[in-house]
Amino acid sequence: MIATVTLEIVGYSDSECSPFPCDENRTCGLTACVSSASLVKAYDALKNEVEKEFGECVTMKLTLLDDQVPDYIREIYEKEHPAIPMILLKGQIIPIGRISWPPIRDAISKELTL
Repeated sequence: MIATVTLEIVGYSDSECSPFPCDENRTCGLTACVSSASLVKAYDALKNEVEKEFGECVTMKLTLLDDQVPDYIREIYEKEHPAIPMILLKGQIIPIGRISWPPIRDAISKELTL
């Protein structure tokens, strides 16, 4: 049986993907969304990278908070006060506060090898 995990990105539809500038000096490892700084575009770029590297082992989910905050997200936020965008792997926060391929890839790899 193949191990699977869920990677969830949480934010607002007009959120930026990072508190850092999105330019030629970026270190996020994604190129499909360059200079947009858009959470939604970065999610799509990340999803493409995840599918290429991990195939069906990772389920991707984008949770937008514009209209409603799910109870489980509210509980996480009240306990841990994470940055937005919130990156969750198997419902647990990856404490990076931005969409960045290298640390997300490493966290997924580690989780799949457990």
